[in-house]
Amino acid sequence: MERKILIIVSNANSIGPFNRRTGTFLPEVAHPYSEFERADYQVDFASLSGDTPYLDALNLADDPANLKFLTGKGWADMQKAKKLESIDVNSYDAIFVPGGLAPMVDMSENPLLKKVIAETYERGAVVGAVCHGPVSLLNVKLSDGSYLIDGKNISSFTAEEEDNYARPDVPFDLQTALSGQGAIFHAAEPWSENSIADGKLVTGQNPASAKGVGEKIVAILEAV
Repeated sequence: MERKILIIVSNANSIGPFNRRTGTFLPEVAHPYSEFERADYQVDFASLSGDTPYLDALNLADDPANLKFLTGKGWADMQKAKKLESIDVNSYDAIFVPGGLAPMVDMSENPLLKKVIAETYERGAVVGAVCHGPVSLLNVKLSDGSYLIDGKNISSFTAEEEDNYARPDVPFDLQTALSGQGAIFHAAEPWSENSIADGKLVTGQNPASAKGVGEKIVAILEAV
């Protein structure tokens, strides 16, 4: 049976007091998408508002996976992302949230997103996120009232990386917030590859980790 992946993207296009332009960071969606495509999975896109999402880091378009995403089916489908509330997420084997600074704007508190992530995790499907994407895991409570990330091994963009990237623009420090809800946080050297699977929860630290997150999601689904 064909596996189905739902990629949930932010609709934000600016962040912070200086209105820094942002969006989904190209390699963080393109590299996992490449892994899902290679596995011959059906990949669909959703966004919180249903409006056309934005891409960041188009300057990295010369990377083969990025270029294939931009010129192939990936970006075309992402531009037609459906509104999350209109999708039956229960039909998907995995959901994945790419980063970029945009998720820091609209994904830390969104009630529907929290509900979707909790229900996906509790029915035994895979939940994945990379870089700033794990902000989507914040404030997700399971049916027993506990935080999803409490006691889980995870990673995200680190405080050290943020200090040298977008500290004046972000509303809070993601590593600190995740750790504050009980996550066992794993930080590798800045900008180095670091992807982690804890059961069916898969996270990655930064753009270099996106491919590994995609690979781990595929490995989990292929093992079922």
